[in-house]
Amino acid sequence: MQKNNSVKIRFAEESDLEILFQHDKHISAEILKKKISDKNILIAETEENFAGWLRYNLFWDEIPFMNMLFVLEKFRGIGIGGKLVREWEKLMSEQGHKTLLTSTQANEYAQHFYRKQGYKDLGGFTPFGEEYEIILGKQMEE
Repeated sequence: MQKNNSVKIRFAEESDLEILFQHDKHISAEILKKKISDKNILIAETEENFAGWLRYNLFWDEIPFMNMLFVLEKFRGIGIGGKLVREWEKLMSEQGHKTLLTSTQANEYAQHFYRKQGYKDLGGFTPFGEEYEIILGKQMEE
């Protein structure tokens, strides 16, 4: 498997709707369409193959919050997730955002990945009937 230098990161386009809907079971096709048109989804591709995506929104209408980071299993371990996060961070910084947020369940490995990316634990909560959700944040350098 190749390193991430052959990975292309781009905004999702309407032509990505089908593959996103096939893999992202957390939101409806209608919301995915809106997120695509609002440029709230980044796509990772390697040699023209869909490898993963990052989806975000604005918490309190002002703080970028990464809702979903997912790399297809066959593309894991080669730096694609980190590249998606760095591209998103760069984009958010260019837009003037100083603070970034994300979350993950306490029983998921993702918490360790986010900490390696420089995110710090800020707290958490237990949604009804769910695992403890860890909120992580990162202050962007000036």
